[in-house]
Amino acid sequence: MKIGVLALQGDYLEHYQVLKSLGGVEPVIVKHSKELSDIDALIIPGGESTTIGSLIENRMLSKPLVEFMETGKPVLGTCAGAILLAKEVVDRVVGETKQYTLRAMNIRIMRNAYGRQRESFIATVDIEDIGEVRAAFIRAPIILEAREPARITGYLNDSSLGRHGVAAREKNLYAVTFHPEITGDIRLYNYIIQQAKR
Repeated sequence: MKIGVLALQGDYLEHYQVLKSLGGVEPVIVKHSKELSDIDALIIPGGESTTIGSLIENRMLSKPLVEFMETGKPVLGTCAGAILLAKEVVDRVVGETKQYTLRAMNIRIMRNAYGRQRESFIATVDIEDIGEVRAAFIRAPIILEAREPARITGYLNDSSLGRHGVAAREKNLYAVTFHPEITGDIRLYNYIIQQAKR
């Protein structure tokens, strides 16, 4: 089982290390389209969504990534990776961002929803079909809306934001607004691996 990690910017090494610790999994660094042909699933990591998006465009990875998603193989976007999967992105402060995304999931997402880095926190999130996951939220987005065929699969309650989406699924695509690689909770990884085996 080969799981790719898009390695343009952000937390790709942390995902790589978690995958390396799992039995029966070979993590694969993905920097070029040729590496997509040999993997069973892909993780798009957290980082700076505008930077990762620019690098995807500059390296002409947009079409190969969309074609990979169309194969039905699982793709997990975490934090900035979730933003890059979304069709619509707004920012808590500046509103419409008009930034590049892969426009793969029918979700609307808000960047930096909790505020600055100092507002980062760890919480337990109950995700449909997976269960409770320890999740690190670092300048994290939230999922404002999911339209069919996408649906929100995990929520968090917050005193200022109320109940809001932090996980979503659309067919073989999974978006979570947190960093599972920070807490070392492997349940999300195991779930993606199980989906890749189907």
